[in-house]
Amino acid sequence: MVPGKTDPAAPELTVSRLIDAPRALVFKAWTQPEHAARWWGPRGFTVESCRLDARPGGTYRVAMRSPEGTLRTKRGVYQEVASPERLTFTYAWEDAAGEPGHTMHVVVTFEARGEQTLLTLRQTGFESVAECDSHREGWTSCFERFAEFAAMMAAGEAADRR
Repeated sequence: MVPGKTDPAAPELTVSRLIDAPRALVFKAWTQPEHAARWWGPRGFTVESCRLDARPGGTYRVAMRSPEGTLRTKRGVYQEVASPERLTFTYAWEDAAGEPGHTMHVVVTFEARGEQTLLTLRQTGFESVAECDSHREGWTSCFERFAEFAAMMAAGEAADRR
């Protein structure tokens, strides 16, 4: 396979969830570090640091601690930031020396459904089915946390408008 090209037989991941919050708020929660730090990571994980520069060419780096105490850090570069419709970014885990591992690609779309948002994440570039399955489990848990956080944010904004 040519370096940088995606193997068409490689596993892909798609996770979707209907979020009880308007699209602009959902997009904001994905692109502002003070919000992302409260939901990014599987249930039980704690975000220790969260840097997001959500603009084309901007970077992100999120360090999170597992319930067992292991620190996991992911980072990447935003390739597309089309508010409030779409985010495209690279995704790589850091090794113990702080160097990125292999790079995957993520596309997140935000589709307005009245006062709700259909949130869909597609990730490609996995090296194995096991890696894809692990990310499916992580993103599914992350989306559960995100849905709870976004609903809380939406309720707070609704209360502020009263």
